[in-house]
Amino acid sequence: MPKLTINGRELDAPQGVNLIQAAEMLGIEIPHYCYHPGLSVVGNCRMCLVEVERAPKLQIACNTKVAEGMVVRTESPRVKTAQAAVLEFLLINHPIDCPVCDQAGECKLQDYYMDYDRKPSRFPLGKKNKKGKALDIGSDIMLDQERCILCARCTRFFDEVTHTSELAIFERGDHCVVDTYPGRRVDNRYACNVVDICPVGALTEKDFRFRMRVWYLHRAPSVCSACARGCAIDIDHHRGRIYRYKPRYNPNVNRWWICDEGRHSFTAVQREHRLTQPLVQAADRFAAESWEAALARAAEKIRRCSQDYGPNAVGALVGAQATNEEIFALKRFLSRTIGSTSVGGVSFSSADARPGDTFLIRADKNPNTRGLSALGLALDGLASLAFAAGQGELKVLIVLRADPARALGRAGFMRALGALEHLILLDVSASQTASFAGQVLPIAAHPELDGSFTNFEGWVQRLHRAFDPPKQARGALELIGALEKTLDGIESDYSAPAVFADMARAEAAFHGLSLEGLAHHGARLNGVAV
Repeated sequence: MPKLTINGRELDAPQGVNLIQAAEMLGIEIPHYCYHPGLSVVGNCRMCLVEVERAPKLQIACNTKVAEGMVVRTESPRVKTAQAAVLEFLLINHPIDCPVCDQAGECKLQDYYMDYDRKPSRFPLGKKNKKGKALDIGSDIMLDQERCILCARCTRFFDEVTHTSELAIFERGDHCVVDTYPGRRVDNRYACNVVDICPVGALTEKDFRFRMRVWYLHRAPSVCSACARGCAIDIDHHRGRIYRYKPRYNPNVNRWWICDEGRHSFTAVQREHRLTQPLVQAADRFAAESWEAALARAAEKIRRCSQDYGPNAVGALVGAQATNEEIFALKRFLSRTIGSTSVGGVSFSSADARPGDTFLIRADKNPNTRGLSALGLALDGLASLAFAAGQGELKVLIVLRADPARALGRAGFMRALGALEHLILLDVSASQTASFAGQVLPIAAHPELDGSFTNFEGWVQRLHRAFDPPKQARGALELIGALEKTLDGIESDYSAPAVFADMARAEAAFHGLSLEGLAHHGARLNGVAV
């Protein structure tokens, strides 16, 4: 590892890293626009100029690799003069629309101006070049050419990551603009990543545009639930409402990127059909009831059927939308409280779901199919439970985060599970299965709970609760614990860390893991090679 000195501080840096990366290891910021660790180095913004001892002129830090004995200065008078000059050039034709720009609050042009320049413009406002504004270029993206600083991050993303090459830089000199090729529009499933990597407000997302100032948003790290990849994300929210998902760097799963389908998947939990209070089927219609009454009703049905027909008369169907903790808790509840082994898993994908690809998107639109398998639940659980119901052996079924009626159709569902005496549905939104349920119990959506998912490659990642569920909806773990207490009077710790700890002790695939230990990048299941 080469040893170098940056601003008087010594560092042993890995071979091959550049000076921007090396400085970050010491907590030193070298300002930059065009450099991005997931893209090729072009060195065209010149903002990252630094002074390297014995070099005849300033060097760009993005394309200068560390070397033994190198001495670097990032705050010398020469460097500061160069940084101020670069910013003045970039701002010569930049519009004065910061008050209405969606990038305000997270704009590197604003930040760097305050940190490295703070000088009034010497260029008359009326002399600025006028370029295109609010251009709809496709794929939920708006382009403001006047704000663009020509860092070429967007063009490189489409050239190097998606290989679709919809954008390029046209014209010459200060008339250069980023634009689509004639007759083309941006049209790919990862397009909105260019909004994330644009360092200024040139590229903005239609769905987020003018909806919320970023300084009002709170951020919670979580996992995308739109497919089995389980991309690491940040949830940006305000007062119990999600405004956007942003990709969170995870070298094991999705690196810096996320697909547009996953990015916009949060809208499903903010629709009108969200369940917010316990419901009971009475006289062919649903009536609201209190949680106390709902738990007492469910407990009475479970107790009576297990006593009259045996413990396996009570079963559970767990969908691959459930977290690891929810799967384990419900499985343990049936075994420990009732003595039932009638538990099955199921992994449904919508018939109209778009296919996967070779980059991030998986054909399996469930985030925790691997978790079901790791916890010993066969994915053909619906078939075995339907057989038991048809034989008169299964009387009460608890369905957690699954919609078998949608998968089977009404006639198919009646053939499979129509003989049940009581169906208890635990779900987020009204579904086709709800119309067959004796009770519908509202539970928290993924952004509203703590827990973990296991992606298709065996990476276990953590979800953090962004905010509380609406109205009377409760976390599924809390609900299972309350049901257990109602049945046998035992009160256990059903918090996500406690359930994960119990799961790690009981399930071989999770031995040695802890919820806190998953940190930002997750951990691999036992027995899965890294």
